[in-house]
Amino acid sequence: MSAKGSELKRVRQSRKSNEYNNHYKSMMKTSIKKVLGSTTKEEGQPLKDNAFKVIDKVASKGVIHKNKAANQKSRITKYINTLK
Repeated sequence: MSAKGSELKRVRQSRKSNEYNNHYKSMMKTSIKKVLGSTTKEEGQPLKDNAFKVIDKVASKGVIHKNKAANQKSRITKYINTLK
């Protein structure tokens, strides 16, 4: 890669946005894992609400696509509905 100013700036920008995106993706994955680790509906319901909030936040920031957010929410809902 040649060391042109605009190319170097683009690399700096992509690194910054990559850090930003990884933070939000990690936060989302953690909240989803907490829900999928729950064993009862009573335990899972508040975790589900929190996970939905995080997923919506991440999707609104453009880190993930809105359809991926919908798929994740659907997956969580299916899991919660199978619990007793």
